[in-house]
Amino acid sequence: MGWTLGRYFFFRYVTITIWFFIGLLALVFLIDFTELSGRTTGLPGFTYGTAFAISGLRMPMIMLQTVPFVGLFSAMATLVSLNRRYELVIARSAGVSAWQFLLPCCIGALLFGVLSVGVINPIAAYAFSWSEKIETQLRSGKSNTVSADAEPWIRQKTSSGDIIIGARAILNQGLEMADAAFFVLDPQGDIVERKDAAHAYLRDGYWELQDVKVFRDGNIQSVATDRIPTDLKPEFVQERLARPETIPFYDLPGKIEVARSFGLKANAFAMQFDSLVALPFLLVAMTLIAATVSMRFARMGQSATMILGGVLAGFLLYVVTVLVKAFGVAGFVPTVVAAWVPVVVAMFFGVTFLLYKEDG
Repeated sequence: MGWTLGRYFFFRYVTITIWFFIGLLALVFLIDFTELSGRTTGLPGFTYGTAFAISGLRMPMIMLQTVPFVGLFSAMATLVSLNRRYELVIARSAGVSAWQFLLPCCIGALLFGVLSVGVINPIAAYAFSWSEKIETQLRSGKSNTVSADAEPWIRQKTSSGDIIIGARAILNQGLEMADAAFFVLDPQGDIVERKDAAHAYLRDGYWELQDVKVFRDGNIQSVATDRIPTDLKPEFVQERLARPETIPFYDLPGKIEVARSFGLKANAFAMQFDSLVALPFLLVAMTLIAATVSMRFARMGQSATMILGGVLAGFLLYVVTVLVKAFGVAGFVPTVVAAWVPVVVAMFFGVTFLLYKEDG
């Protein structure tokens, strides 16, 4: 296949991918903005401009989760449109094999994955953290609403007794908490004091609390700042509290190495890193799956069943990927295996099907 035809197929795939991405972005933004406005309308300081900014900052993170489906649908749409216009029929009649005209789409999918990991992921991590801070400012001052189903709770041990820590929102990759609650226990395990803070920051050897309400012996005392000693290291807190998706791709190897140097498994961080490394090849696998149902010429009315089959196959691959990823985070299987097994299996499936159909 000549360079001109290959370039045509490549830019056709790129154009359709961009339109799919923009269309899905607009739809997701509208849904998220509507849902966010409904949740925050009654909060003090709420404006539609603030809700617009929060939703806009959350878009890169949400769109990063939809990248596999964008890759699947754009590949299917590209091949179906080429089929409907008889371009694939003419190319195959001229002796161009399926492997040749699929190569530009696979290269486009690989580049789309690299762009998602190298550019969209860091932007998404920083933008999502920024959106959380803005939303937390809207909801600040509600520390008494901290409940057992809030963010993960941690327990730190001190010489005078244990302290149980919880918060409504975890910020700055686990090093900052909004509307935090500190329950101080005596050696017998009874609660002797509670401190609610609008903000809590992990410093070197202590928690710095701001805008604090102290509950002790039935009395309530308000103080501007307070300190609680701690032996917790930032690496431990980040491994326990920080969500892996809020850490940029380029920072994950360092976080994993430091966490493991403290004896922590860091499975969640390792799984996130390995999944991002495998993402470009997952998009290539999605393209091969799309080719199995979109390449054969079909008359009008016969394509719907095949397209539905491709959508179901892609959805099944995504579900299996998420399920195996959960096994990797839990430590049941190595994170590298959990990230790459679905990709390799899907590629083998697509290649086997195309070999059978193309080469007999």
